[in-house]
Amino acid sequence: METATIRIPEDKKNILKAISSLENKKMNDIIVELIDEYVERHKETLELLSIPGLYENLIESSEEIRKGKGASLKDARKK
Repeated sequence: METATIRIPEDKKNILKAISSLENKKMNDIIVELIDEYVERHKETLELLSIPGLYENLIESSEEIRKGKGASLKDARKK
């Protein structure tokens, strides 16, 4: 496994140390678990942003709505 060095504020490091001691886990294991949870929470967003053109279409649609060019919810439901 390749390693990386990260810098975290001293106060956060101290909290992490206390938690790792309390849970009898290595700080590295806790950090890896946190990264996995973070990635999982953002997985759907990353998948959506990987769809070609989706982001641009969302930006364009938002601009149209701001300009009042969008259809009303009532009209959209009719279609």
